[in-house]
Amino acid sequence: MGPVECVVLAFPGERLKVTAVTALADLRRAGQVRLIDSLVVVKSASGEVSTSELVEYEEYDEATAEIGPEVNLLGPEDAEEAAGTLEPGSCALMLLVEHVWAARAADAIREAGGRIAGNVRVPPEYVREAQAAHREAMAAAMTGRS
Repeated sequence: MGPVECVVLAFPGERLKVTAVTALADLRRAGQVRLIDSLVVVKSASGEVSTSELVEYEEYDEATAEIGPEVNLLGPEDAEEAAGTLEPGSCALMLLVEHVWAARAADAIREAGGRIAGNVRVPPEYVREAQAAHREAMAAAMTGRS
């Protein structure tokens, strides 16, 4: 089994967009991830929190046929924690996913006696900022050499 992660994707408004659910279905269809469980969390404008399953939404029928969860592991405590990250009048899609793309490497690492000793999620904007700074430094170095 590859690494398993709980991801909370937050969206403005109290309804998920079909395109977001379809993108997840595309990842599953391509064999990138295996969806173990999912939960929709909505925080109303008044702050009330509700939860539902993706299969409860007719507009996601085509996508949810592709990504139906295997087992219900996400519960009320998880939903409350996710709701704590939401602004009133927004929603989140909680996903418990296996990173299938990493399964072979994970097996090899375990067979060699290794383990994941740490994991830090780096926000994409940090990577973009570092890339831009690197490009600027390289351009300055090239200009200085001429």
